Amino acid sequence: MTNLKNRSNTLGGFSVTLVTLNEVLPLERKNCSALGAFMVWSFDSIFSVVDSAQKMGRPALMVVGDFEARKYMGGFRMVREMVDCVAKDYDIPVILHADHFRSFDSISESIESGFSSVMVDASWRSFEENVAETKRVVEYAHKYNVSVEGELGRLPGNEGDEEVTNDEAFQTDPEEADIFVKTTGIDALAVSIGTMHGKYTFEPKINIGRLCEIAKRVSIPLVLHGGSGTPEDKIIDAIHNGIAKINIGTDLLSVTAQTIATQQKIPDFRYSVGSLFLPARDALQRNLEYKMELFMAKR
Repeated sequence: MTNLKNRSNTLGGFSVTLVTLNEVLPLERKNCSALGAFMVWSFDSIFSVVDSAQKMGRPALMVVGDFEARKYMGGFRMVREMVDCVAKDYDIPVILHADHFRSFDSISESIESGFSSVMVDASWRSFEENVAETKRVVEYAHKYNVSVEGELGRLPGNEGDEEVTNDEAFQTDPEEADIFVKTTGIDALAVSIGTMHGKYTFEPKINIGRLCEIAKRVSIPLVLHGGSGTPEDKIIDAIHNGIAKINIGTDLLSVTAQTIATQQKIPDFRYSVGSLFLPARDALQRNLEYKMELFMAKR
């Protein structure tokens, strides 16, 4: 493993200094607003997030998953280089977040590659094991000025290699959340309150009451995973009750894929970059900008 002693995530030959969740999320929670944590899977998607954030005057928070995205994009270092290439021409805060990582080796590799934030997902383990593994990651990451998000409770849908059912028993316990945050030293807590990963297969019932109880006990920023398809009024309620970061993935993939499919149905369509991919990128950016505006949670 690379020797990272006294190394910050701004080193490694990169021209762009990334920021951490600690530098942006506390203010979001204080202001009753939230940042969209947008999944990226290509150079084009990275450009879209950063460019949209610049237009909206918001920080650009990009997430890369532990399952398929990092492999598709050529690995952590390649992702960091693409972000550096895009972000050097913009003057907004940029956060690069490694999302839902279960392996300590993967987490340390993302930090070595210049990511500024990581999420350790040990929610599938017992409470005690979750605390121990999360604390281990916090102690390591904080040495290098990298923020850490932990998770307590589990979301219905696919979590890597297994399916989680729609059961309220999986939702975050407020008392456990208090203990978890104090014991691990995490910077943000992902909670389970009724959302799900991927496309909803049931009518979502967002447990705002449970969120309120968690927010009373936990002062750090709270995170909502599974934001795609969640009713907008519930998103606003969640933001006004402690949620400061909302993960979005499925909606972005969907609008991109649907636009590409629609373009090919145009009479006399001819394949070209301009006729296929530019409309898809434009649609993606409109979706991103809409969500950034929504997450400001103005009432």
